[in-house]
Amino acid sequence: MSGVVVVGSGITAFAKHRDRSLHSLVAEAVADALADASVTVREIPAVYFGNASAGLLTGQEMVRGQVLLRDLGFGGIPVVNVENACASSSTAVHVAMHAIVAGQYDLVLVVGAEKMAVGDRGRVARALAAGLDLEEHGLADYVLGDDENHVGNVFMDIYARDAEEYLQRSIATREDFARVAAKSRAHGALNSRAQFRRAMSVEQVLGDRTVAGPLTLSMCSPITDGAACLVLAGDRWARRNAPRAPRLRACELGSAGAGDLTRRVAHRAFERAGVGPADLDILELHDAAASAELIVLEQLGLADRGEGARLVRAGETSVGGRIPTNVSGGLLSRGHPLGATGCAQLVELADQLRARGGARQVRDARLALAHNAGGHIGGEEAAAVVSILERPGRRVGSGASREVIP
Repeated sequence: MSGVVVVGSGITAFAKHRDRSLHSLVAEAVADALADASVTVREIPAVYFGNASAGLLTGQEMVRGQVLLRDLGFGGIPVVNVENACASSSTAVHVAMHAIVAGQYDLVLVVGAEKMAVGDRGRVARALAAGLDLEEHGLADYVLGDDENHVGNVFMDIYARDAEEYLQRSIATREDFARVAAKSRAHGALNSRAQFRRAMSVEQVLGDRTVAGPLTLSMCSPITDGAACLVLAGDRWARRNAPRAPRLRACELGSAGAGDLTRRVAHRAFERAGVGPADLDILELHDAAASAELIVLEQLGLADRGEGARLVRAGETSVGGRIPTNVSGGLLSRGHPLGATGCAQLVELADQLRARGGARQVRDARLALAHNAGGHIGGEEAAAVVSILERPGRRVGSGASREVIP
């Protein structure tokens, strides 16, 4: 167990904020998190700032966090910039957690932010391609803008290939991918901060425009702007100031190279937290494509290999089901501002564990897991983070069905 507690959180609405800057999004999320934790800027001794693509999309490199936080009063303290593809802000949580555990700080701020709606889809496509091994794929000139050929969203091509392979080795069908997307839209409709808040039927998802392979547009995560923020504290500070705050029992990070990355990182997280898949009450998974949710459910040990579709068919992954998944709407419906997604997942789970989920609240949610991944190298994610949060107090059983609080 880490001895780190989530004492405050804040998040902006996720959308294409064409009229807002990254500065304003960060300012909103930070202000909300500080207010939630009842602390001031002066009480924060260090900030960990996660962002994936500002260098390529806005030109601001190297000192992103310092630039975006300076006007908020954070001058003079350590600001650590963390870039790790779509896992940037969950990696920032990992680094911040270890600083607290080491006794360096009692209180820190973690921010994840991204501005992707920059008016040039070609530039966005180039930024996304930078999450690959450019030499292996021959994309260096393309990303640098020296190649005029239009490559498009290479990640959706990768997700489509993975989805096709999954269809061949599992019981899943395209209808199951559509069920995942429709479920996420239903959850997003209950989230005032989600990018997509209109429900869709399975038939509507299947009838949507094809993006690649078996994936339609609504089975794929959108281009999004947004920011999310967490205030993390050590046990000593939390006992005095926030004794009922959710505890971060594990935050494990791994990278590509040994195969089966998510399964390996999840195994370490379960061992660190002293729990297993059957103990989980709620999940936020990295569903950049609808097929990914089914694959990750299996990698986490919540379904047998090739059998993940049974959960969504039975309604088990919906609010009110046995293991509610992506009740925020997930990347598919809440949106996916790359560097903000990891923090956003933990904001949702911390809210659920504090019974602040509103219309999508999961009854008696005590143990929560977030899975955040990014980049792609050698046939798997380049980075993956699995975090486990727990509500204080004695756990009462595991695996029971959960109900929606009226």
